[in-house]
Amino acid sequence: MADTLLGDVLRLPVAKALDVGTAAGMDRAVALLAARLRRAVGRADVDAMREAVAILDVDWRATTAAQRRRLVAQALEAAGRQTAVIPSRIQSPLGDAAEEVVASTRSHARREQGLAIAARFNAVDRRVAQHIVRTQGNFVRDEYGRRLDTFGEEARRLVAEGLEAGLGRSDIAESLERAARGALIERAPFYWEVVASHFIGQGRSFSQMSSYAEAGIRRYRIEAVLDEATTQACRFLHGKTFSVGEALQRFERVESLERPEDVKQELPWVRERLDADTGRAFLYVNRGSQEMRLAEVLRSAAGTRDDVGEFRTLASDRQLADAGVGFPPYHGLCRTTTLAVT
Repeated sequence: MADTLLGDVLRLPVAKALDVGTAAGMDRAVALLAARLRRAVGRADVDAMREAVAILDVDWRATTAAQRRRLVAQALEAAGRQTAVIPSRIQSPLGDAAEEVVASTRSHARREQGLAIAARFNAVDRRVAQHIVRTQGNFVRDEYGRRLDTFGEEARRLVAEGLEAGLGRSDIAESLERAARGALIERAPFYWEVVASHFIGQGRSFSQMSSYAEAGIRRYRIEAVLDEATTQACRFLHGKTFSVGEALQRFERVESLERPEDVKQELPWVRERLDADTGRAFLYVNRGSQEMRLAEVLRSAAGTRDDVGEFRTLASDRQLADAGVGFPPYHGLCRTTTLAVT
Protein backbone atom coordinates (compact mmCIF):
# COMPACT_ATOMS: atom_id res chain seq x y z
CA MET A 1 0.00 0.00 0.00
CA ALA A 2 2.84 2.37 0.80
CA ASP A 3 4.53 1.66 -2.53
CA THR A 4 1.27 2.34 -4.38
CA LEU A 5 0.68 5.58 -2.44
CA LEU A 6 4.17 6.87 -3.14
CA GLY A 7 4.29 5.80 -6.76
CA ASP A 8 0.74 6.18 -8.06
CA VAL A 9 -0.69 8.96 -5.90
CA LEU A 10 2.24 11.14 -4.86
CA ARG A 11 4.24 10.32 -8.01
CA LEU A 12 7.42 9.68 -6.04
CA PRO A 13 9.89 7.14 -7.42
CA VAL A 14 9.95 3.79 -5.64
CA ALA A 15 13.02 1.68 -6.46
CA LYS A 16 13.60 -1.44 -4.38
CA ALA A 17 15.72 -4.45 -5.23
CA LEU A 18 13.91 -7.72 -5.92
CA ASP A 19 14.66 -10.67 -3.64
CA VAL A 20 13.46 -13.94 -5.15
CA GLY A 21 15.27 -16.40 -2.92
CA THR A 22 12.47 -17.03 -0.42
CA ALA A 23 8.69 -17.38 -0.62
CA ALA A 24 8.17 -14.06 1.18
CA GLY A 25 10.79 -12.41 -1.00
CA MET A 26 9.15 -13.82 -4.12
CA ASP A 27 5.75 -12.47 -3.09
CA ARG A 28 7.20 -9.03 -2.46
CA ALA A 29 9.16 -9.07 -5.70
CA VAL A 30 6.00 -9.88 -7.65
CA ALA A 31 4.10 -7.05 -5.94
CA LEU A 32 6.91 -4.56 -6.62
CA LEU A 33 7.27 -5.49 -10.28
CA ALA A 34 3.50 -5.48 -10.84
CA ALA A 35 3.38 -1.95 -9.38
CA ARG A 36 6.21 -0.86 -11.68
CA LEU A 37 4.42 -2.29 -14.71
CA ARG A 38 1.13 -0.61 -13.85
CA ARG A 39 2.91 2.74 -13.49
CA ALA A 40 4.70 2.23 -16.80
CA VAL A 41 1.51 1.39 -18.66
CA GLY A 42 -0.34 4.35 -17.16
CA ARG A 43 -3.79 4.91 -18.61
CA ALA A 44 -3.27 3.33 -22.02
CA ASP A 45 -6.04 0.78 -21.51
CA VAL A 46 -8.44 3.49 -20.27
CA ASP A 47 -7.62 5.62 -23.29
CA ALA A 48 -8.21 2.60 -25.53
CA MET A 49 -11.65 2.06 -24.05
CA ARG A 50 -12.61 5.72 -24.46
CA GLU A 51 -11.43 5.85 -28.07
CA ALA A 52 -13.43 2.75 -28.95
CA VAL A 53 -16.60 3.84 -27.15
CA ALA A 54 -16.52 7.30 -28.73
CA ILE A 55 -16.54 5.80 -32.22
CA LEU A 56 -19.29 3.32 -31.37
CA ASP A 57 -21.63 5.93 -29.86
CA VAL A 58 -23.84 6.35 -32.95
CA ASP A 59 -27.45 5.89 -33.99
CA TRP A 60 -27.15 2.26 -35.01
CA ARG A 61 -30.67 2.17 -36.42
CA ALA A 62 -29.57 4.56 -39.16
CA THR A 63 -26.64 2.37 -40.28
CA THR A 64 -26.34 -0.40 -42.83
CA ALA A 65 -24.72 -3.76 -42.13
CA ALA A 66 -21.59 -2.66 -43.99
CA GLN A 67 -21.41 0.57 -41.99
CA ARG A 68 -21.77 -1.35 -38.73
CA ARG A 69 -18.88 -3.63 -39.64
CA ARG A 70 -16.78 -0.61 -40.57
CA LEU A 71 -17.56 1.22 -37.32
CA VAL A 72 -16.53 -1.76 -35.21
CA ALA A 73 -13.34 -2.11 -37.24
CA GLN A 74 -12.56 1.60 -36.77
CA ALA A 75 -13.16 1.30 -33.02
CA LEU A 76 -10.77 -1.64 -32.76
CA GLU A 77 -8.16 0.21 -34.81
CA ALA A 78 -8.42 3.29 -32.56
CA ALA A 79 -8.18 1.17 -29.40
CA GLY A 80 -5.28 -0.74 -30.90
CA ARG A 81 -3.31 2.46 -31.41
CA GLN A 82 -3.57 3.14 -27.68
CA THR A 83 -2.67 -0.38 -26.51
CA ALA A 84 0.18 -0.64 -29.04
CA VAL A 85 2.37 1.49 -26.77
CA ILE A 86 2.05 -0.92 -23.84
CA PRO A 87 4.74 -3.48 -24.87
CA SER A 88 7.31 -0.71 -25.41
CA ARG A 89 6.44 1.01 -22.12
CA ILE A 90 7.09 -2.13 -20.08
CA GLN A 91 10.49 -2.82 -21.64
CA SER A 92 12.41 -0.59 -19.22
CA PRO A 93 10.94 -1.94 -15.95
CA LEU A 94 11.23 -5.50 -17.28
CA GLY A 95 14.84 -4.92 -18.27
CA ASP A 96 15.72 -3.61 -14.81
CA ALA A 97 13.82 -6.45 -13.15
CA ALA A 98 15.55 -9.09 -15.29
CA GLU A 99 18.95 -7.93 -14.06
CA GLU A 100 17.71 -7.96 -10.47
CA VAL A 101 16.15 -11.43 -10.76
CA VAL A 102 19.34 -12.98 -12.15
CA ALA A 103 21.52 -11.21 -9.58
CA SER A 104 19.23 -12.23 -6.71
CA THR A 105 19.12 -15.83 -7.92
CA ARG A 106 22.90 -16.11 -8.18
CA SER A 107 23.37 -14.49 -4.78
CA HIS A 108 20.91 -16.89 -3.16
CA ALA A 109 22.56 -19.91 -4.81
CA ARG A 110 25.95 -18.86 -3.45
CA ARG A 111 24.74 -17.83 0.00
CA GLU A 112 22.03 -20.37 0.85
CA GLN A 113 22.91 -23.39 -1.31
CA GLY A 114 26.66 -22.92 -1.01
CA LEU A 115 27.33 -23.23 -4.74
CA ALA A 116 30.83 -22.37 -5.90
CA ILE A 117 29.94 -19.83 -8.58
CA ALA A 118 31.25 -16.39 -9.43
CA ALA A 119 29.45 -13.24 -8.33
CA ARG A 120 29.27 -11.87 -11.87
CA PHE A 121 26.83 -12.99 -14.54
CA ASN A 122 27.98 -15.67 -16.93
CA ALA A 123 27.05 -15.83 -20.62
CA VAL A 124 23.89 -17.87 -20.01
CA ASP A 125 22.71 -15.40 -17.35
CA ARG A 126 22.92 -12.55 -19.85
CA ARG A 127 20.99 -14.59 -22.40
CA VAL A 128 18.36 -15.39 -19.78
CA ALA A 129 17.85 -11.70 -18.97
CA GLN A 130 17.48 -10.80 -22.64
CA HIS A 131 15.16 -13.72 -23.34
CA ILE A 132 12.63 -13.15 -20.56
CA VAL A 133 12.29 -9.45 -21.44
CA ARG A 134 11.73 -10.19 -25.13
CA THR A 135 9.29 -13.04 -24.65
CA GLN A 136 7.26 -11.26 -21.96
CA GLY A 137 6.82 -8.32 -24.30
CA ASN A 138 5.55 -10.71 -26.96
CA PHE A 139 3.13 -12.30 -24.48
CA VAL A 140 1.72 -8.89 -23.48
CA ARG A 141 1.31 -7.85 -27.12
CA ASP A 142 -0.48 -11.12 -27.83
CA GLU A 143 -2.76 -10.72 -24.81
CA TYR A 144 -3.94 -7.24 -25.77
CA GLY A 145 -4.52 -8.44 -29.33
CA ARG A 146 -6.79 -11.17 -27.95
CA ARG A 147 -8.64 -8.66 -25.78
CA LEU A 148 -9.37 -6.47 -28.79
CA ASP A 149 -10.52 -9.46 -30.82
CA THR A 150 -12.82 -10.53 -27.98
CA PHE A 151 -14.25 -7.05 -27.66
CA GLY A 152 -14.79 -6.84 -31.43
CA GLU A 153 -16.83 -10.05 -31.42
CA GLU A 154 -18.80 -8.90 -28.40
CA ALA A 155 -19.46 -5.46 -29.93
CA ARG A 156 -20.85 -6.96 -33.13
CA ARG A 157 -23.09 -9.27 -31.13
CA LEU A 158 -24.38 -6.50 -28.84
CA VAL A 159 -25.22 -4.22 -31.76
CA ALA A 160 -27.04 -6.97 -33.63
CA GLU A 161 -29.01 -8.06 -30.57
CA GLY A 162 -29.74 -4.48 -29.57
CA LEU A 163 -31.18 -3.64 -32.97
CA GLU A 164 -33.22 -6.81 -33.02
CA ALA A 165 -34.62 -5.96 -29.57
CA GLY A 166 -35.44 -2.40 -30.67
CA LEU A 167 -33.03 -0.74 -28.23
CA GLY A 168 -32.15 2.92 -28.62
CA ARG A 169 -28.79 4.57 -29.08
CA SER A 170 -28.10 5.14 -25.38
CA ASP A 171 -28.93 1.55 -24.39
CA ILE A 172 -26.64 0.07 -27.04
CA ALA A 173 -23.88 2.56 -26.18
CA GLU A 174 -24.13 1.60 -22.51
CA SER A 175 -23.80 -2.11 -23.27
CA LEU A 176 -20.83 -1.45 -25.55
CA GLU A 177 -19.10 0.61 -22.87
CA ARG A 178 -19.56 -2.20 -20.34
CA ALA A 179 -18.08 -4.68 -22.81
CA ALA A 180 -15.11 -2.42 -23.57
CA ARG A 181 -14.48 -1.83 -19.87
CA GLY A 182 -14.59 -5.55 -19.16
CA ALA A 183 -12.20 -6.44 -21.98
CA LEU A 184 -9.68 -3.61 -21.62
CA ILE A 185 -9.77 -2.36 -18.02
CA GLU A 186 -11.29 -4.75 -15.50
CA ARG A 187 -8.86 -7.54 -16.35
CA ALA A 188 -5.81 -5.26 -16.14
CA PRO A 189 -5.01 -4.93 -12.38
CA PHE A 190 -4.69 -8.65 -11.61
CA TYR A 191 -3.16 -9.28 -15.03
CA TRP A 192 0.02 -7.45 -14.10
CA GLU A 193 0.45 -9.64 -11.02
CA VAL A 194 0.30 -12.70 -13.29
CA VAL A 195 2.79 -11.12 -15.72
CA ALA A 196 5.18 -10.22 -12.90
CA SER A 197 4.91 -13.67 -11.32
CA HIS A 198 5.54 -15.51 -14.58
CA PHE A 199 8.41 -13.19 -15.53
CA ILE A 200 10.18 -13.56 -12.17
CA GLY A 201 9.46 -17.29 -11.84
CA GLN A 202 10.78 -18.14 -15.26
CA GLY A 203 13.80 -15.88 -14.90
CA ARG A 204 14.60 -17.45 -11.53
CA SER A 205 14.34 -21.00 -12.90
CA PHE A 206 16.51 -20.29 -15.93
CA SER A 207 19.09 -18.52 -13.75
CA GLN A 208 19.11 -21.41 -11.29
CA MET A 209 19.89 -23.81 -14.13
CA SER A 210 22.75 -21.54 -15.19
CA SER A 211 24.11 -21.46 -11.62
CA TYR A 212 23.79 -25.23 -11.22
CA ALA A 213 25.66 -25.85 -14.47
CA GLU A 214 28.43 -23.43 -13.49
CA ALA A 215 28.79 -25.21 -10.13
CA GLY A 216 28.93 -28.65 -11.77
CA ILE A 217 25.53 -29.74 -10.41
CA ARG A 218 23.89 -32.40 -12.57
CA ARG A 219 20.45 -32.71 -11.02
CA TYR A 220 18.01 -30.51 -9.14
CA ARG A 221 14.86 -31.04 -7.09
CA ILE A 222 11.48 -29.30 -7.29
CA GLU A 223 10.69 -27.50 -4.03
CA ALA A 224 7.11 -26.31 -3.54
CA VAL A 225 5.89 -23.93 -0.85
CA LEU A 226 3.53 -26.27 1.01
CA ASP A 227 0.93 -23.99 2.53
CA GLU A 228 -2.79 -23.31 2.20
CA ALA A 229 -2.38 -21.64 -1.22
CA THR A 230 -0.32 -24.38 -2.88
CA THR A 231 -1.92 -25.89 -5.98
CA GLN A 232 -2.36 -29.59 -6.71
CA ALA A 233 0.18 -29.27 -9.54
CA CYS A 234 2.94 -28.01 -7.26
CA ARG A 235 2.11 -30.59 -4.58
CA PHE A 236 2.37 -33.38 -7.16
CA LEU A 237 5.70 -32.15 -8.56
CA HIS A 238 7.24 -31.40 -5.16
CA GLY A 239 10.37 -33.53 -4.61
CA LYS A 240 10.77 -34.73 -8.20
CA THR A 241 14.26 -34.48 -9.67
CA PHE A 242 15.37 -33.53 -13.17
CA SER A 243 18.54 -33.06 -15.22
CA VAL A 244 20.29 -29.68 -15.30
CA GLY A 245 21.70 -30.36 -18.76
CA GLU A 246 18.30 -31.19 -20.21
CA ALA A 247 16.78 -28.11 -18.61
CA LEU A 248 19.41 -25.91 -20.29
CA GLN A 249 18.75 -27.63 -23.61
CA ARG A 250 15.07 -26.73 -23.23
CA PHE A 251 16.03 -23.12 -22.50
CA GLU A 252 18.01 -23.04 -25.73
CA ARG A 253 14.99 -24.31 -27.66
CA VAL A 254 12.68 -21.77 -26.01
CA GLU A 255 15.22 -19.01 -26.61
CA SER A 256 14.90 -19.50 -30.37
CA LEU A 257 11.09 -19.21 -30.38
CA GLU A 258 9.27 -16.00 -31.27
CA ARG A 259 5.56 -16.81 -31.13
CA PRO A 260 3.93 -16.96 -27.69
CA GLU A 261 1.95 -20.05 -28.70
CA ASP A 262 5.17 -21.91 -29.50
CA VAL A 263 6.63 -20.97 -26.10
CA LYS A 264 3.47 -22.23 -24.38
CA GLN A 265 3.83 -25.55 -26.17
CA GLU A 266 7.44 -25.88 -25.05
CA LEU A 267 6.74 -24.79 -21.46
CA PRO A 268 3.06 -25.54 -20.78
CA TRP A 269 1.29 -24.74 -17.54
CA VAL A 270 -0.09 -27.69 -15.57
CA ARG A 271 -3.89 -27.65 -15.31
CA GLU A 272 -6.47 -29.53 -13.28
CA ARG A 273 -9.93 -30.67 -14.25
CA LEU A 274 -12.64 -33.12 -13.25
CA ASP A 275 -13.40 -35.94 -15.64
CA ALA A 276 -17.02 -35.48 -16.72
CA ASP A 277 -17.71 -39.21 -16.78
CA THR A 278 -16.01 -40.37 -13.58
CA GLY A 279 -15.82 -37.20 -11.47
CA ARG A 280 -12.13 -37.88 -10.79
CA ALA A 281 -9.60 -35.01 -10.76
CA PHE A 282 -6.64 -35.11 -13.15
CA LEU A 283 -3.56 -32.97 -13.70
CA TYR A 284 -2.67 -32.48 -17.36
CA VAL A 285 -0.87 -30.34 -19.94
CA ASN A 286 -1.92 -29.49 -23.47
CA ARG A 287 0.45 -30.79 -26.11
CA GLY A 288 -0.77 -29.36 -29.38
CA SER A 289 -4.34 -30.55 -29.78
CA GLN A 290 -3.73 -33.46 -27.39
CA GLU A 291 -4.22 -33.59 -23.64
CA MET A 292 -1.45 -35.36 -21.74
CA ARG A 293 -2.49 -36.56 -18.28
CA LEU A 294 0.22 -36.37 -15.64
CA ALA A 295 -1.52 -37.68 -12.53
CA GLU A 296 -4.82 -38.45 -10.89
CA VAL A 297 -5.57 -36.76 -7.57
CA LEU A 298 -6.39 -39.56 -5.10
CA ARG A 299 -6.39 -37.44 -1.94
CA SER A 300 -6.43 -33.68 -2.09
CA ALA A 301 -4.37 -31.72 0.41
CA ALA A 302 -5.57 -28.36 -0.89
CA GLY A 303 -5.85 -25.75 1.82
CA THR A 304 -3.43 -27.52 4.18
CA ARG A 305 0.21 -27.09 5.19
CA ASP A 306 3.09 -29.54 4.82
CA ASP A 307 1.05 -32.18 3.01
CA VAL A 308 1.38 -33.00 -0.68
CA GLY A 309 -1.68 -35.22 -0.80
CA GLU A 310 -1.81 -38.49 -2.74
CA PHE A 311 -1.57 -38.98 -6.48
CA ARG A 312 -1.61 -41.80 -9.00
CA THR A 313 1.25 -40.98 -11.34
CA LEU A 314 0.37 -41.33 -15.01
CA ALA A 315 3.64 -39.99 -16.47
CA SER A 316 7.22 -40.92 -15.61
CA ASP A 317 9.80 -38.29 -14.67
CA ARG A 318 11.22 -38.76 -18.15
CA GLN A 319 7.82 -38.01 -19.69
CA LEU A 320 7.35 -35.02 -17.41
CA ALA A 321 10.66 -33.56 -18.55
CA ASP A 322 9.83 -34.22 -22.20
CA ALA A 323 6.45 -32.51 -21.71
CA GLY A 324 8.16 -29.32 -20.53
CA VAL A 325 7.26 -29.38 -16.83
CA GLY A 326 10.78 -29.96 -15.54
CA PHE A 327 10.96 -26.59 -13.81
CA PRO A 328 8.55 -23.87 -12.63
CA PRO A 329 6.49 -21.76 -13.05
CA TYR A 330 3.67 -24.27 -13.44
CA HIS A 331 0.78 -21.79 -13.33
CA GLY A 332 -0.01 -18.16 -12.69
CA LEU A 333 1.40 -16.81 -9.39
CA CYS A 334 3.47 -19.98 -8.97
CA ARG A 335 5.97 -19.79 -6.07
CA THR A 336 7.62 -23.19 -6.55
CA THR A 337 11.41 -23.15 -6.90
CA THR A 338 14.28 -25.63 -7.32
CA LEU A 339 17.18 -26.86 -5.18
CA ALA A 340 20.49 -28.35 -6.28
CA VAL A 341 20.91 -32.09 -5.61
CA THR A 342 24.47 -32.47 -4.35
